[in-house]
Amino acid sequence: MTSTPRPQPLLSQLASLTTEAFRPDLAEIDRLPTLDIARLMNGEDAAVPAAVAHRLPEITAAIDAVAERMARGGRLIYAGAGTAGRLGVLDASECPPTFNTAPGQVVGLIAGGPQAMVTSVEGAEDSRELAEADLAALALAPEDTVVGVSASGRTPYALGAVAYARSRGALTVGLACNPGSALAAAAEHGIEVVVGPELLTGSTRLKAGTAQKLVLNMLSTITMIRLGKTYGNLMVDVRASNEKLRARSRRIVSLATGAADDEIEAALAATDGEVKHAILVLLAGVDGPTAARLLEESGGHLRAALAAART
Repeated sequence: MTSTPRPQPLLSQLASLTTEAFRPDLAEIDRLPTLDIARLMNGEDAAVPAAVAHRLPEITAAIDAVAERMARGGRLIYAGAGTAGRLGVLDASECPPTFNTAPGQVVGLIAGGPQAMVTSVEGAEDSRELAEADLAALALAPEDTVVGVSASGRTPYALGAVAYARSRGALTVGLACNPGSALAAAAEHGIEVVVGPELLTGSTRLKAGTAQKLVLNMLSTITMIRLGKTYGNLMVDVRASNEKLRARSRRIVSLATGAADDEIEAALAATDGEVKHAILVLLAGVDGPTAARLLEESGGHLRAALAAART
């Protein structure tokens, strides 16, 4: 009887990764009271923002590059496997209701497709070719940005996505949680947020997942700020698709203008519920069509449209 050979190269790779390191000091964590475990976990999580702070220059450079491409009509595309892929899909799915992004403007790709959001798709993360096929289906263009996300920085799907994107002339960002990662090296903008070993050895949905979520929040949110999707810290491009968001829209117009309720309702009615347009109607004293024209001419930037209306 012969035994199946162990994949030593992969075992060696994992042993060298900070995110996979074993912590002997936590070897008896299962014997601790629940409150002590919670305190330990909370203390571990508290170190994540500081690790992100160390990478702010790299994050900033990536955001400026992404915003410049998106201002020319490009898309922001996340590509990852497992937790990393799910976080990308989550961030992309929240952009339309928050910033009124067009369908397909921010995309999340996960190895194995939509079903991988809720169940494991065996072997998908190990396929560079699958990433190439997923991006080819989007007709990737030079104005687009592809962000490969992988805690280890070695996941073939994320690496394949970045390599294919570079071959098509698209901008590339590699987000990893290990130093000296292949993913960061492969991308034009490498971001390595090193959070150290996990509370549970190798469970990179913990600190690594939190770090990735924080960085993706920055990438999308600050890019949208640069694109004029906000007015101050108000979400003036919010899409009022339900009653809660309709109420939020009215509140945003109120905060931006200080107008009376009846004036706000009239402005929203005159602009088909568009928050940004309604604010311009109230602050500049223009009608709905004029507000739409001024915003189109200003590339959607409310401050620029207000300045143009007042000249």
